[in-house]
Amino acid sequence: MRVFKVAKDKNTKTNAMRILDRNKIKYKVNYYDCDEFIDGIHIAKMLSQPYDKTFKTLVTKGKSGEYYVFVIPIEKELSLKAAAKSVGEKNIEMVHVKDIRSVTGYIRGGCTAIGMKKQFVTVVDSSAENFVEIIISGGALGTQIFLSPADLVSVTQAKVADITE
Repeated sequence: MRVFKVAKDKNTKTNAMRILDRNKIKYKVNYYDCDEFIDGIHIAKMLSQPYDKTFKTLVTKGKSGEYYVFVIPIEKELSLKAAAKSVGEKNIEMVHVKDIRSVTGYIRGGCTAIGMKKQFVTVVDSSAENFVEIIISGGALGTQIFLSPADLVSVTQAKVADITE
């Protein structure tokens, strides 16, 4: 792993990291400078990281009013139809960016499926199983967590499904 200028004190742990520690899950952390979050592709390009093993967390709301979390590669789009089917909804829609914090406790660019305000039904794209280790947000801007897909699925009680277009 390359070394980047640290954006935060290395001793500062996010809620996601504390949950991983509590569950005795091995992970690595990467801190980087992030003055402005554009999108995951911009960050991966800046850090020379592969797009296919770098995952973003998307939050949706179903027709039932329930919230759902989907973890997919940064260069892919969520298939709303496949995602809805994976959680047993007729349809789902993306949660507006302005509502992310109130729903999850995280801000855009720092949202991770680990340690949200509430444990929502979570689905990880099946492409994650192609890797020994994936990269996800660490729960704060300028923070990434590297962990095994199986550990992500375990700690979030997620399902795995084909949910991208």
